[in-house]
Amino acid sequence: MTEELIIALLALIGTLGGSFMGVITANKLVNYRIEQLEKKVDKHNSVIERTYKLEKRLSLVEEIMERNENTIEELREYHKGC
Repeated sequence: MTEELIIALLALIGTLGGSFMGVITANKLVNYRIEQLEKKVDKHNSVIERTYKLEKRLSLVEEIMERNENTIEELREYHKGC
């Protein structure tokens, strides 16, 4: 009976050890994948921020162009009257 108890304890220790190692390995893989996703999200957010800044600048440039076109038209009208 003592041998059976030792064998059962060794089997229990082996099972617990294997399960523990499996959990640790899976956890490392999950953490690695999360890190990779965080890097992708950071890149995506950077692109969004740059796009927002470009859109603001484009809006300003379009406004300046419209003012310049109006000024040119006013100058043409003025020169027609002279």
